[in-house]
Amino acid sequence: MALPKHPRAVITGAGSGLGRALSLELAGRGARLLLADIDDAGLAETARLTGAAGAETVTQRCNVAVAAEVEALAVAADERMGGSDLVINNAGVAVGGLVGEIPLTDWEWIMAVNIWGVIYGCHSFLPRMKRQKSGHVLNVASTAGLIHAPGMGPYNVTKAGVVALSETLAAELTGTGVGVTVLCPTFFKTNIFKSSRSTGDAAAKAPVEKLMARARLQADGVARYAIDSVDAGRLHALPHGDGRWFWRAKRVAPGFFASTVLGHGQRFLK
Repeated sequence: MALPKHPRAVITGAGSGLGRALSLELAGRGARLLLADIDDAGLAETARLTGAAGAETVTQRCNVAVAAEVEALAVAADERMGGSDLVINNAGVAVGGLVGEIPLTDWEWIMAVNIWGVIYGCHSFLPRMKRQKSGHVLNVASTAGLIHAPGMGPYNVTKAGVVALSETLAAELTGTGVGVTVLCPTFFKTNIFKSSRSTGDAAAKAPVEKLMARARLQADGVARYAIDSVDAGRLHALPHGDGRWFWRAKRVAPGFFASTVLGHGQRFLK
């Protein structure tokens, strides 16, 4: 189901990167926005930009790892916009390193934001959307949720969980008037490394940053593809060609993919 002409949109992690790009894309489509983040300065700047683009914008500080704060965000959407037509569970963090070496505290941190944050968002907003018999949830995952490269265990696990949750919802929401899309991009420039935690070789970030910088489709293009996918009612949104190719290869030849592509995964980061 296509979004209404002036959708009421809630976006977490809106203070920078993809969250900001999604906010600006929706501002250009006439949306009313409720933007959330824990980065007050970044959030204020995004709100300034969307306001300058003509969008009615309100903000709220929200730590998605805290259920009560996500519920408060849903209440704010009711009170300040009369509800929501689109909820984007975008806030996320990254942890790198080898399983068994990454501290458990880092596993707990990424699970709280990347998995529980999305669960809380769905738990708080979906009952409201079901009651109004309309709406859409966009869960931001990653191609790492579909193909699982070495050295990214916690990130892979959390993003795979977001994909699994979204696919589950696709069946559960049938006939309710509510839709779901899961966004699975590969590399593009983002601020996720600024808050990331890494165990082991610190130099491993450099090749990933190189891949991010040289991607043809950057945050604005990813945001456009994501909202177009919501409008088209797609479940899986894979904006990057390499991500679509890897996902097809895994489904067609899973054994070969695991032993050859992922088995030599570090080579593809050089």
